[in-house]
Amino acid sequence: MKKNGILNPQLNRVISEMGHRDMLIIADAGLPIPKEVERIDLALKCGTPSFAEVLPAVLSELKVEEAYVAEEIKEKNPQTLNLISSLIGEVKFITHEELKELSKQARAIVRTGECSPYANIILISGVTF
Repeated sequence: MKKNGILNPQLNRVISEMGHRDMLIIADAGLPIPKEVERIDLALKCGTPSFAEVLPAVLSELKVEEAYVAEEIKEKNPQTLNLISSLIGEVKFITHEELKELSKQARAIVRTGECSPYANIILISGVTF
C-alpha cells in the first residue's frame, strides 16, 4: 500500500503520465465535464473533498508551468483566488466560457466536492529539469 501523497489510483496514474504542456483541471462539483475527457471524480458530498484540499495535494506531485482561472473568480470567489495565489503565485485569467472550451483539451478533469462558484483551475504541466 502506498504510504503517503495522493492515494487515488486514477489520479496517481494521470499525474505520472503527464507530459510537458499537458493540461489537468481541478474543478468544482458543477463544472461540465466533456464526454471525451477523462473524469476523475473525487466528490463524495458537497464540500468533500474541497478544492482547498485537492489543489495542494496535486501541486505536491505535479510540476506546474502555468495556471489559468476564470476572470469571474475575482468577484464571485475571492477566498479561493487568495488560496490559489498563495499556492501558485501568478495565474492567468480567462473567461469562464473560455475555461469550459479549453476543458475539451484536458488530459483529465478532477471533480472535487467543492460547491463554491468558479473554483476551477487549469494546470499546465512543466518539466522538472
